[in-house]
Amino acid sequence: ALIGIGQAMGIHEGIVAGAILSGAYFGDKMSPLSDTTNLAPAMAGTDLFTHIRYMTYTTFPSIGITLIIFLILGFFNGVPETSVNTGEVLEAIASKFYISGWLFIVPVVVIVLIVKKVAAFPALMIGTLLGAVFALIFQQEVIREVSGYSGEYWKTMFVGVMKALYGKVGVTTSNGMVNELLSSGGMFKMLNTIWLIVSAMMFGGVMEGSSMLKVIARAIMNKIESSGALIASTAGTCVFFNATASDQYLAIVVPGRMYADLYKEKDLAPENLSRTLEDSGTVTSVLVPWNTCGAYHSSVLGVGVLAFAPYCFFNIISPFMTILFGYLNIKIRRLSDKK
Repeated sequence: ALIGIGQAMGIHEGIVAGAILSGAYFGDKMSPLSDTTNLAPAMAGTDLFTHIRYMTYTTFPSIGITLIIFLILGFFNGVPETSVNTGEVLEAIASKFYISGWLFIVPVVVIVLIVKKVAAFPALMIGTLLGAVFALIFQQEVIREVSGYSGEYWKTMFVGVMKALYGKVGVTTSNGMVNELLSSGGMFKMLNTIWLIVSAMMFGGVMEGSSMLKVIARAIMNKIESSGALIASTAGTCVFFNATASDQYLAIVVPGRMYADLYKEKDLAPENLSRTLEDSGTVTSVLVPWNTCGAYHSSVLGVGVLAFAPYCFFNIISPFMTILFGYLNIKIRRLSDKK
């Protein structure tokens, strides 16, 4: 939606995509529902909420700097006179959708489930099903249009909801830009990217199982002397795996296994490792065109990776921030301190 709005306002699509992804990865890192946020502490040997709490030290300065940069870019980006008329857009949306504060119940329920520490899969499933129920209550005309079926009521509703989840759908209004915003390919559109993810996971699994990439990593580990150097090496290894194994999960799992014992030897608590894995492995995956994350986001946004990568400021700043904290010994928890 924001890509379409940015195009209508005459803003470079790379800047808009960079802002979207910077915000998305900030939310992804700090959410207990996120797969990588659960994976990193599991690999490092710490608990989820200690990991999230410890990430705030490096993540909030990174997103703060990012917001300042985008604010400055916003001041220098003039909006042309031909830009979108907000009133027309709101009128077109209101003509099709029932807008009510009751609709906030769905995201509020998901947030409550997060606070209650409900596991990711049931929490997301409940949010999806609740969204479908609210659509059936408040947006029946939209579901009927999406279904393309004019038969029995309940069959029409069922077909509409299912199509919205898996198929190509579109809602027609009086505004062309809104029509483009309200078109989607559902899960079907993402199948090509899913095949790429499956292939990358197979490739990465072979590389990990054969220990080919660990040979290079061991050469790096032998030269580590200080805590700062260890954190910097971990960050570099995560970026290396994102570029070579082509998958975000492997960029977390493999370095996590490799460095876990070394962190203990250096008297570093496991949350130092989990934070570094997230600050480097999670966020830099989007900067690599052949990585599953880079390919996925490029497909969803319709913007090439090389076009938005220079503007993903949060993703670029995060690994440097965690390295800086390591060398300056800021918020570096020791095992001896915990004891």
